[in-house]
Amino acid sequence: MEQTLKEALDVLRKGGVILYPTDTVWGLGCDACNSEAVARIFALKKRADSKSLVLLSADLDMIARYVKEIPEMALQLIEVNDAPMTLIYPQACRGALAEGTVAEDGSVGIRIPQSEFCQRLAGRLGHLLVSTSANISGQPTPKCFAEIPQEIKDAVDYIVDPSLEAQATGLASQIIKVELDGRVKIIRA
Repeated sequence: MEQTLKEALDVLRKGGVILYPTDTVWGLGCDACNSEAVARIFALKKRADSKSLVLLSADLDMIARYVKEIPEMALQLIEVNDAPMTLIYPQACRGALAEGTVAEDGSVGIRIPQSEFCQRLAGRLGHLLVSTSANISGQPTPKCFAEIPQEIKDAVDYIVDPSLEAQATGLASQIIKVELDGRVKIIRA
């Protein structure tokens, strides 16, 4: 895993796009602070740039650097949850993240992955990591490496060792929006 981490980091630090297994499904990833790399992912997915992207964080400390405030309810959910969960935080720090990673309302979706590889990758990168499914927008989400369209595989700068996909569930994460006043809205169960 060490060599794969090093190679993926080299690509990410140069503004590249990687294809990698997360704790859920295979993802297209880049440094969430790199506007050109984020734009490449939107183009590759043929996705409207009005839809924001999910980001991965190494830990809560990293999340705190990119959101104005972590709601108490988010901390409680993280503490009790044992399944992949993306939380939508109400206020991203403007200017800290690339365009396309923050929703029009200023919110941002971030998950602390249950994958050692993804946690270490984000931690060593030192920034949030884009994690969007490895498919063309509107097409089915690939549940394993073999289902990823060749068009996607050919367009990325680096493909993480497919043997690491054993950590992936093959299912998308639940998505929960949390507000500062404690309100919670389940977007995807």
